[in-house]
Amino acid sequence: MLIQARCYTAIVPESSRSMGAKLVAAPDSCFVASLGSAAPVAYLLALPWHFDDPPHLDEQGCQPPVDADTLYLHDLAVAPEARGSGAAEALVAAFMAALAASRLERASLIAIQGSAGWWARHGFAPVAMTPALAERLAGYGSDACYMSLRRPAGIQLSY
Repeated sequence: MLIQARCYTAIVPESSRSMGAKLVAAPDSCFVASLGSAAPVAYLLALPWHFDDPPHLDEQGCQPPVDADTLYLHDLAVAPEARGSGAAEALVAAFMAALAASRLERASLIAIQGSAGWWARHGFAPVAMTPALAERLAGYGSDACYMSLRRPAGIQLSY
């Protein structure tokens, strides 16, 4: 919660109840990054969801749909002092591994606070805006951009 509060200045940060619900709903696609043995400096929350209906910001409950068709990356936040440390890239790599291990063919996210270019460098592309999508993104700030990434064919991971 402290990392979130320090990172999000354009929106009201989500409640601990909302963040906790996402973590409980999809623990296999939520990750934290630490530098050495220190406390976490970054986190990523993702969950299976419906592509055409991204979650509301600060939704208090979280029940991923059984027929999910996207791995929705809800939040990636890196504490200011850890930026440039590789934490963000490590979390994105963990997210991509979760996507590859899933049956889902795509990933999606809502880029905010000018981050669309950063996500584009990781393979995400803007999605055409519909009136329903624009309404859903209204709470995410004026520059919110819904983006998606198709899982490359043939990529599978073994553990």
